[in-house]
Amino acid sequence: MNKRFLLKILLRLSLAILLTPALLYLALHLRLPLPTAKQQQLFQGISYQRIRRFKPDALMIHLVKIDLTDPGIKFLVTPGEPGDDRREIAAQTTSDFLQKYDLQLAINGSFFHPFYVKSPINYFPKKGERVKILGQAISNGQIYSNVKKGWSVLCISSENRAQIYPDTCPENTPQGVAGNRILIEKSRPVKFKKFSDYHQKFPRTVVAIDKSGETLWLILIDGRQPLYSEGVTLGTLTDIIMEIEGVETALNLDGGGSTTLVISQGNKPKVLNAPFHSRIPMRQRPIANHLGIYASPLENK
Repeated sequence: MNKRFLLKILLRLSLAILLTPALLYLALHLRLPLPTAKQQQLFQGISYQRIRRFKPDALMIHLVKIDLTDPGIKFLVTPGEPGDDRREIAAQTTSDFLQKYDLQLAINGSFFHPFYVKSPINYFPKKGERVKILGQAISNGQIYSNVKKGWSVLCISSENRAQIYPDTCPENTPQGVAGNRILIEKSRPVKFKKFSDYHQKFPRTVVAIDKSGETLWLILIDGRQPLYSEGVTLGTLTDIIMEIEGVETALNLDGGGSTTLVISQGNKPKVLNAPFHSRIPMRQRPIANHLGIYASPLENK
């Protein structure tokens, strides 16, 4: 084997090694949901809308509307697993939660700690690692994370009505999941003091209800993906929610790389948004708890 031939082989191997990560990253981007508008009925009582915007930034908005009067609609917050470590739950992805409990739809839930992301392989929590939830959490009537003052909570009653309370659900509430800030109250934007990340653009997750508690909206906005979806500040997020007719109250849930919307499709989960965990597109973050929904399939006509 002459030196020139060996040099060509080494050069090709070097190029392959250098290009492989880039090609893999490109392949992940090809899995992103199409950046186009879309509307569809997912299940009985549940409709979905994907909204594409370009001003002031590129945005992908995902809007789920749920009719709580539909008899097939039932909720489940991830059950807790309190232990001697003073942490309430083991982290899992939204898709894993959906499959484990045979749900039709699920999103990410409460803020939690400890948490960090330093690289695609150096982050916490990974699947199964235990974390502590911030704010009240209730699953099937069992309170497994206590009240944190100022951390508001979405409460689903035994009559399947939704309400958002300042920090604790009424007694005997079956399902409850906490967020950190009420963004809209009595159909008006809430004014609050600006804080360190107020002007930062993040992926976001919000739950919103109407005055009767019979309609629940899930609003998710993708972010950290230039040209596809930049993410939004809390101010822009509030403006977007205010455009939804009928919203009485809206609560900000955990966002960032936790933002995930999953539905069941056949026997497999399908991710409707574009999660961005540890700088990898379409990678789901293992998180503390979730809000899941059971629903009846669409009737064949």
